[in-house]
Amino acid sequence: MNTPSPFDAIKIGIVSISDRAAGGIYVDKGLPALQDWLTQALKNPLQFEPRLIADEQASISATLIELADAGCALILTTGGTGPALRDVTPEATLAVAHKQLPGFGEQMRQISLKFVPTAILSRQVAVIRGQCLIINLPGQPKAIAETLEGLKDADGRQLMDGIFAAVPYCIDLIGGPYIETDATVCKAFRPKSAIRTFYQ
Repeated sequence: MNTPSPFDAIKIGIVSISDRAAGGIYVDKGLPALQDWLTQALKNPLQFEPRLIADEQASISATLIELADAGCALILTTGGTGPALRDVTPEATLAVAHKQLPGFGEQMRQISLKFVPTAILSRQVAVIRGQCLIINLPGQPKAIAETLEGLKDADGRQLMDGIFAAVPYCIDLIGGPYIETDATVCKAFRPKSAIRTFYQ
């Protein structure tokens, strides 16, 4: 008999944005990377809403609205954040925003700059729409994990926090479910007054 989880269930939209993957030219790696990382990092029961779409601004915006309206507390996108002509994910995301959270993009670029100088070309944004947090992530699976969980040394000590450390408390503040992370993957930060204690 399965023991009910003490943690809130959470619905998460994961959106991979790529003309070539959406067109079947190559296999999408973004959705598996997002789902794998979230499954490892979160203790909550998870329901994923995956979407694979082309780099079309109207389609991206419509997908984000659909997922937010369907009750996703969090939407993570991957792809389409560079300076190329077809890269329109940030524009599509800002078009559906009620509030902007520029610190997420700033931190992602700081992390990526530890690896490549071209990180300054990335244009990821994070926004709130209603009670949903939407974050644009890089396109490569390795970069997705690095920006979410941050940088650690060879002994596993945290050198630089990833952006996901701030996600659970942000979702608390906008009225979403209480997200509990596995600290070995990503330790979430909350003020002491906002921490819940679970008893199993």
